[in-house]
Amino acid sequence: MGKVIAIANQKGGVGKTTSAINLSAALAVLEYRTLLIDADPQANATSGVGIDHRNVKTSIYECIIGEVEPINIILKTDTPNLDLLPAHIDLVGAEIEMISMPNREMMMKKVTSKIRDHYDFIIIDCSPSLGLITVNALTAADSVIIPVQCEYFALEGLGKLLNTIKIVQSRLNPSLAIEGILLTMYDQRLRLGKQVVDEVRMHFQQMVFDTVIHRNTKLGEAPSFGETIIMHDAESKGATNYLNLAREILQNNNLTSIDNSSKTIEIIDER
Repeated sequence: MGKVIAIANQKGGVGKTTSAINLSAALAVLEYRTLLIDADPQANATSGVGIDHRNVKTSIYECIIGEVEPINIILKTDTPNLDLLPAHIDLVGAEIEMISMPNREMMMKKVTSKIRDHYDFIIIDCSPSLGLITVNALTAADSVIIPVQCEYFALEGLGKLLNTIKIVQSRLNPSLAIEGILLTMYDQRLRLGKQVVDEVRMHFQQMVFDTVIHRNTKLGEAPSFGETIIMHDAESKGATNYLNLAREILQNNNLTSIDNSSKTIEIIDER
């Protein structure tokens, strides 16, 4: 049975979708069957793996409201072992339609339960809000990754998200765990970046991933080509970072025999 990981933060611009896309691709490249679920009406994760969301006729929206079986609309991507359950702007209306549904917080869990046996990992890209769709994703997930950018106000709003996670744990999903806090957009040239890293590690200690995602031009370019960073430039620092993150998650879940001395990959290219 595959592990379901939600990537959530109600703050926008923290690298959430970038992390969902590229962590999924990294796990797939490491030969784990991976499904990326785009649960954001903006559908950036869908376009980010090369699928034009304007051509998507059936999406996660139809699965949530119960009209379509998810296995019938899953799309293959150009990355081997990586599939996509796409999003569409119609997902905006799902929260309104779900209000009157019984067990409305469980709709995403019903979707993932039908397909999780087909995959080793299911990664859910959440929208930048704490609305009903995000609560659904947290209810369906085994764990959650929280991206935090290495910039001023990095911890702003994090308490609200952690409180939401606690509510979900107490009322809807007692087994929900925090997979880790992921530091993103790190610029080693700036003193502020190091200060934020130190502050987050001081506050949250073992909850913070060892891997830090560096600010990287190639990471910014890749979505415009409809490519993951590994397909766009496998030797870039961004690709190295997300491969390291995937390896760390595998290590933390006892899914690999990698020892601590070889948890990171040597950075060959500083682009």
